[in-house]
This record gives sequence, C-alpha cells and structure tokens, in this order.
Amino acid sequence: MGMLLLLTTLLLSACQGHSATLLPPTSNFLRENIRLLSQLLQTQGSCDRRNVTDVFAGGKTGDDVEILCKAATVLGESQSCHSYLEGIYSNLLTLVQRKNMGHKAPCPVAGATTTSLKEFLMDLRRVHQRFMKNRSWE
Repeated sequence: MGMLLLLTTLLLSACQGHSATLLPPTSNFLRENIRLLSQLLQTQGSCDRRNVTDVFAGGKTGDDVEILCKAATVLGESQSCHSYLEGIYSNLLTLVQRKNMGHKAPCPVAGATTTSLKEFLMDLRRVHQRFMKNRSWE
C-alpha cells in the first residue's frame, strides 16, 4: 500500500513537471508584446491621441505585477482602437496570472493622470524591455 502511494505521488509530480515544461516561457510573451508594440507604434491611428489612464505616471516603480495588471485594464478599455491591442492585452493577462495568482486581472485603475494612448504604449514597451533586460520575469 505504501509503495503504491509513493508510485502514485511520483507519477503525479512527473506529470505536473511535464505539463509545466509545455507552457511557453514568460520571455516569449514579453518578446511578442515588444514586437507587437513596436509594429503598432510605427503606424498612425485615429486613437493615438485618445486619453487613457497613465499607470506609469511619475516613474512608478512599485509592484511590477500590479503595474502590468493595471496596464492590462487600460488596454482592455482600448482594444477597439487597434487590432494588435487584443493580443498585447491577452499576453499581459497571461504574464500577470503566471507571476502572481493573487492578482485578478484586470486591476482597477484610478483615472487621475492621463496620457495619450501612443505615449502609454511607448511606456509599456519600455517596461517590457526593462523586464527582458533584467530577466526579472523568468
């Protein structure tokens, strides 16, 4: 009986380890968002000047997961502006959920400070690039 329990435990842990390796690394989501953001920023759109909540205002350096969660909220509200925003939004939700299960994205944001959507996207790309450089999301 004890041997059967040990064998079952080993098999379950092996399966969990195997399924975890099937998930793409977090860096893939960051790279994809950087690519999409770069392409998006090269285009001109009617929504570029749209005001959105600036979750990056004042160089906030708090909880990175919370900042990306709030960025997901802003993108969720702006998805209709550009087709790429849906993919970026989806990737952000995946990043937030992987990094911290406590955050239920999208997160509430305060609308005190605003910026243009284009500026917001530039800031978001910089944050993603910082994460890739620091490898803080692996």
